[in-house]
Amino acid sequence: MNPLPARLARLLATLAAGAAIGAWGALAAKVDNPVFHVVNLVFSGGWSWACFAFLVGCSCQSKVKAAWLSSSALAIGVVVYYLCKALSPVAPIGMDGAPEPNLGGASTGILVWGAAAFVFGAPVGLIGNLARIPGIAGLSFRLLIPLIAFYETSLRLDGEAATAGRVPEVTWSTIRVLAVLAAVALVGHTLWGWRTRRDRPKVGVEAD
Repeated sequence: MNPLPARLARLLATLAAGAAIGAWGALAAKVDNPVFHVVNLVFSGGWSWACFAFLVGCSCQSKVKAAWLSSSALAIGVVVYYLCKALSPVAPIGMDGAPEPNLGGASTGILVWGAAAFVFGAPVGLIGNLARIPGIAGLSFRLLIPLIAFYETSLRLDGEAATAGRVPEVTWSTIRVLAVLAAVALVGHTLWGWRTRRDRPKVGVEAD
């Protein structure tokens, strides 16, 4: 059986996922609903995009594939994000009617952040691939996303929470708590696995 169609399907699915995340993150800002507001806050943060590139890299067997696929998928997601924001802009407070699409205004964001996503997506994807290393050796790589999420939300809470409103403050606080819990769970799981593997030969020796 030729594995090429399956590999191509996975490749297209990953790139489509990047585009879907970009569209979903941008269009969530247009819906006047607390749930969509939270979604928009999540996708306006850098940690969520880093998490996507990390997961793409983690799903790849090859380090080279992890690097270029994460880079490409992340760049596509960012480009789609800014295109959707430009094609379906949110009306400013107090303005009646939807504003006209402004692709020219989005070009800077597409070029700057699209290029940044392409450049930084590769190392993040590579780290995601290295996170597959079992045990303590891969723990530092697995802790990257919780660390980024904790650091970024802490900065936002210190600098923007007072003026951002209740929903952003609760969202960032929740993400920060979840980041800490995720880090603790990862450390605990790794140490438990390490201890189990260390004690396994002893059990065999005692049984003899």
